[in-house]
Amino acid sequence: MGLISQEPVTADPATSTRGARPTLLAVVVAAVFGALYATLSVARYDRLDARSWDLAIFAQAARSYAERGYPVVDIKGPGFNLLGDHFSPAVALFGPLWALAPSPVTLLVAQAVLLAVSVGVVLVAAVRHLGTAGGTAVGLAYGLSFGLAEAADFDVHEVAFAVPLLALAGSAYVRRDWRGVCLWALPLLLVKEDQGLTVAAIGVVLLLSGARRWGLGLLVVGMATTAVVLLLVIPALNPEGGYDYWDRLAGGDGGGLGQAVLALPREAMLPPVKVETLLITFGITGFLALRSPWVLVALPTLGWRFLSDEPYYWGTEWHYSVTLMPIVFLAMVDGVIRSRGSTPTWLARYTHYVPSIVLAVALALSLHSPLRDLTRSSTYADSSREQSASRVLTAIPDGDTVAADIALMAPLVADHTVYFIGTDVGPQAVVPEWVVVGAEPGWQPGELADWAGQQWPGSSWRDVDVGPDYLLARRTQP
Repeated sequence: MGLISQEPVTADPATSTRGARPTLLAVVVAAVFGALYATLSVARYDRLDARSWDLAIFAQAARSYAERGYPVVDIKGPGFNLLGDHFSPAVALFGPLWALAPSPVTLLVAQAVLLAVSVGVVLVAAVRHLGTAGGTAVGLAYGLSFGLAEAADFDVHEVAFAVPLLALAGSAYVRRDWRGVCLWALPLLLVKEDQGLTVAAIGVVLLLSGARRWGLGLLVVGMATTAVVLLLVIPALNPEGGYDYWDRLAGGDGGGLGQAVLALPREAMLPPVKVETLLITFGITGFLALRSPWVLVALPTLGWRFLSDEPYYWGTEWHYSVTLMPIVFLAMVDGVIRSRGSTPTWLARYTHYVPSIVLAVALALSLHSPLRDLTRSSTYADSSREQSASRVLTAIPDGDTVAADIALMAPLVADHTVYFIGTDVGPQAVVPEWVVVGAEPGWQPGELADWAGQQWPGSSWRDVDVGPDYLLARRTQP
């Protein structure tokens, strides 16, 4: 008996109609999780506890979409078109939201809503096929899953748009609605360039499931779109004329696509952290996800992560596992259906306990996930940096240009033109009016003005006292 059951399966009407109207339950559970995700991310933002520059990048893109209609992200370099970094036209949907409420918080809440929508979709699918009790347990386990929690706790990312789409496509697959799978899968091509391979993988799954016409179409479209985007579209919009991430597959050598292919055998090795990620990713489904062909949709994401030489792609932290969650949970639902009445009989009996098992596992893992922070008073406490940050934001007039590290980058984006002090093609090409950095080790009070004078020869600067947590310097001469 293979792990993946490839035989065609027709959903049992008795189970698929059980809990046929779970909409209200799904709305309530999704709303609760949406509030939890939003609270987690907004509380981090309010504490000024920045983990990366990603929130600032997408906030700047949202502002640009709202004001210009295309995504200029000066943080990546003056006039940099974000589509030349990652092909993510879906980010344009943040533009109208930014126009209504121009704040990074708007994006954090929007991401929480996208994740929450996927919770509702998974719960509805699970209840309809596993019954109210079992389906609710699966929906709760999905909402608690490490991938969603880590994504909510780590800024904003374009892949959040893929999560509800993958949930809807997976739900359609469990119903054997091939047309629905295709309709929900195709928009993934607008989320990020790597999702083209995911669409192709969905095509392979449909081929294995007997939907040859639909599957072949998705396979061809997914592969063709990936090739066009990576080899033509992104290089045409990138100032360096290429795709900046080939060297992540090429051992950091910068050898491009050819070197990346040659490096695959070396990078495919599985150190313990990769094995742990696999065990956790499939273990949260009681390993029944492995009984469904739908689990193959996870391979492109696992593939580019594990073939990379960047260790931070390998683990369960940050947002890299968020798109895997709807895939493996709906594969689990499909795996339960396929395992009922199977031989050996122990597997059929096991399916009755799986919803309880996955919920217990999710609750246990949540004690070590970012969701645990929601129970800590320190999550909501005022940050010692707030007073100093307020002085910085008050000192810099709206509309001025600022070079910043990640410490205050996101709060500055709404009202200023912001560059990153570490971008080679950024502040070196444009002399900003202000420079601000967090008072981290390596910086001494009163030295930022001297550093800025060396960074932009010919300009003069003076330090501005804003308190102990940030260093601020203002340009006094061109």
